Amino acid sequence: MSAFTRFLKENKKERPNAKYAASTAFTDEKGNPLEWEIRPITTAENERFRDACIKKVKDKKGITRSELDTRAYTLKLIVASVVEPNLNSSELQDSYGVMGAEELIVAMLDNPGEYDKLGAFIAEFNGFNKSIDDDIEEAKN
Repeated sequence: MSAFTRFLKENKKERPNAKYAASTAFTDEKGNPLEWEIRPITTAENERFRDACIKKVKDKKGITRSELDTRAYTLKLIVASVVEPNLNSSELQDSYGVMGAEELIVAMLDNPGEYDKLGAFIAEFNGFNKSIDDDIEEAKN
């Protein structure tokens, strides 16, 4: 096989899904936290999420600039990555009295530490070595 043919799509390794116990609030019959299934996102998906989360802000001098809404971006990243539980299940949404996957994940993970840890796990799983917030703090300094 030539070096060039190694780059062909049929030779590309697929990234497998991962398991992650996102919360201690959901357990099996033995009390062990349930594992959630997390899928990797694509670069194209990531770009769509980032584009959707750009907002215009004015600084103290009245100059408008673009800024990434990291909370909205993290929420989109989480929702797109969670395979199981199915956040689009109307039965699951009804049980929490919410509409939509984004509202559901916030209702299910009402422990902010668990929500943040899930976001950090998903970011790292998708190849981001640091959290988005770390990057923003680093850019500010």
